[in-house]
This record gives sequence, structure tokens and C-alpha cells, in this order.
Amino acid sequence: MNDIPFFSTSRRQLRRELRRRRRALSARQQREASQALCHRLRCLPAVWRARRVALYLPNDGEIDPTPLIDWFHRRRVEVYLPVLRPLEHNCLWFVRYHRHTPMRRNRFGIHEPDTRYGAHRARRRPAWVLDLILLPLVGFDAQGQRLGMGGGFYDRSLAFTRQRRPRPTLIGVAHTCQEVEHLPAADWDVPLDAIVSDTQTLWPANDKEKS
Repeated sequence: MNDIPFFSTSRRQLRRELRRRRRALSARQQREASQALCHRLRCLPAVWRARRVALYLPNDGEIDPTPLIDWFHRRRVEVYLPVLRPLEHNCLWFVRYHRHTPMRRNRFGIHEPDTRYGAHRARRRPAWVLDLILLPLVGFDAQGQRLGMGGGFYDRSLAFTRQRRPRPTLIGVAHTCQEVEHLPAADWDVPLDAIVSDTQTLWPANDKEKS
């Protein structure tokens, strides 16, 4: 664990430090971390059961879950990527992804399916019908609290999970160097079912994995 007391620094400073840490990883360290993460995820029943899965394309040193894409496709699992909704502030679409999906860079420089492609309803799904969503984290602690990028995209898009069923399983993923000593929960944070890094799997509030 990386002992950065949350209260000794602001959220902005903490995000800056944790993003610096993950960017400092070498290409080999990134590759090995990605392999270890994907191995851990493939061992989880919630991942095995999922038939509609959303993940992300890594950016800014984020741990890379994309080796799972071919594994999912071989198992006839539908894969979706988050796309910034063009007409709604800080919310996401989840758009079907395959090797021929037209891509573009969004306003943050992150690759995502082209907006015009994703605008067709047949190519996207509401979050509530997905079985599993893998979320990138900036920071996390052993209690399962998380720190995101601060834009609130996932929190707004997944706010329904606090009350609505069915709901997707939510798993946050990160490098082990992004763990901190303590992160207090914010009122708007959407709780995660698990956090997986390259070295461990955490179940918030000591919850056991759901069979």
C-alpha cells in the first residue's frame, strides 16, 4: 500500500500524484500489470457469467484491460465502450465495439466509437442492461473507496445502481501503485462491487464474491 494520507492533500493534488505514478511505469511494467489484471479478472465468476460487458481503452497510464476483448469475443460476449454523450453533460453512452468500429478522439484525447456511429440505438445499450462494467480508477483504498478523474461521468451514468434492479456488476481496476491509505466516501460516489489491481482483489465492506 502507498501511504498517502488523504487529509494531507487535496483531491486535485492526490489525482496529480497518482496519475504521475502510473505514467512513470515502464512499458514492461505496464504490460506485466495488464497481464496480471486480466488473469485475475478471468478468474472471477461475475466475469465468466457476463454476456454484455463494458470496458475502456487505457489513457494516461491507466491499467490496460483490452487483452480481454479477444477473450470476450471468442466467447461470443458483446463488448461495449463508454462514449461521451453529445447532448447531455457528463454522461456516457455504452456503444458496441468490434475491430471495424469507427473511432475518434473525444475532447479529452481518448479514443472512443464515433458519435455518429454510436447515435444509432441498435449499436448502444443503456447501462442497466449490461452485465458487467470495468471502470478505470485514479485511486483506491483497502475499504473499497475510490477516486475517479473528477468529471463524474460514471457516477452520473450509474447513479441508478443505488436503487434499480437489474444492475451491472461494477468492478474498478487500477495499478497497485494507485492504492492509498484512506479515501473518504463522497455522497455522489457509486459503490463498487469489487476493485481489482495487478496484485489483489478487494471486496468492499468485506463482502464475499457473489456466486
